[in-house]
Amino acid sequence: KRAMDEYTSEIFLGGTNTIVMHNTCEDSLLATPLIYDLVILGELCERIRMKKVDDDNNSDWEAFHPVLSLLSYMLKAPLVPNGAPVVNALFAQRQAIINVLRACLGLSPDHHMTLEHRLESSLQELAAQQSGRPLKKARTE
Repeated sequence: KRAMDEYTSEIFLGGTNTIVMHNTCEDSLLATPLIYDLVILGELCERIRMKKVDDDNNSDWEAFHPVLSLLSYMLKAPLVPNGAPVVNALFAQRQAIINVLRACLGLSPDHHMTLEHRLESSLQELAAQQSGRPLKKARTE
């Protein structure tokens, strides 16, 4: 990107002074740290597994939904799975990342983690509740 800025000011005895600046900016170099953070957070979230216990006391390990909405904090427009609310508030997006990391350390969340919208099975359950039909359970025989 190239930009030219011109600043004109009045000087002694009615004269003018003009300063012209030529600026060359390489946006891709500015985005490099952001790309690193996206890759590191995406890789970390890929490794996180949560144990979900159902009513029958069965437990399954589950990963985050493939649409990783936690990355929305570092992107222009938030992308969320179907059925999950879109969170545009920058603070809430940042706090969700902090609270997921706190949960990995065994600390309690402050707020805004919204795990019920980050797991695929939870989203299916919410959709089933909203539609009024029971969720089909998989057979394990």
